[in-house]
Amino acid sequence: MDTDLLLEADSETIRATLLSCSEGDAVNCLSEEVFAQAKLLLVKEKITGVCIQLLGDDGYVIRQVTGKRRNELGTGEFNDRQLAVIKALEKVLRHCKQEGVKLVGYSDELVAYPAGCKDHNQASVYALDIDSSDAYIGADSNSELIGI
Repeated sequence: MDTDLLLEADSETIRATLLSCSEGDAVNCLSEEVFAQAKLLLVKEKITGVCIQLLGDDGYVIRQVTGKRRNELGTGEFNDRQLAVIKALEKVLRHCKQEGVKLVGYSDELVAYPAGCKDHNQASVYALDIDSSDAYIGADSNSELIGI
């Protein structure tokens, strides 16, 4: 069942609407502010199976969010914590680039070397093994894991 929230709906109205929904229901928001508040309440109240939709002036869905339990994610999907870790890793890699650190994978090891090293044959002289805590697996060392 679809429920529409008014443009100026307050937090208590949004909360009551979300809590009254059943799995598979959709709550339509007509403003960015109500949509943002509804997303916060969806997480705070740990409501799953309810879809919050931001509708444009033409009535089409602009954005939508559905609450899910971590264990409800499909095979191959990342949960929110895993996505946060990936974003943090990407940020660290940007810092590596800014500070002149390059990374290279050798079979099952991850190695760092100075970006200023122009002769790649001599890079191993300056290279440092990275403790990847078993999070890095080289493609050569475990090809069945990635489907090669």
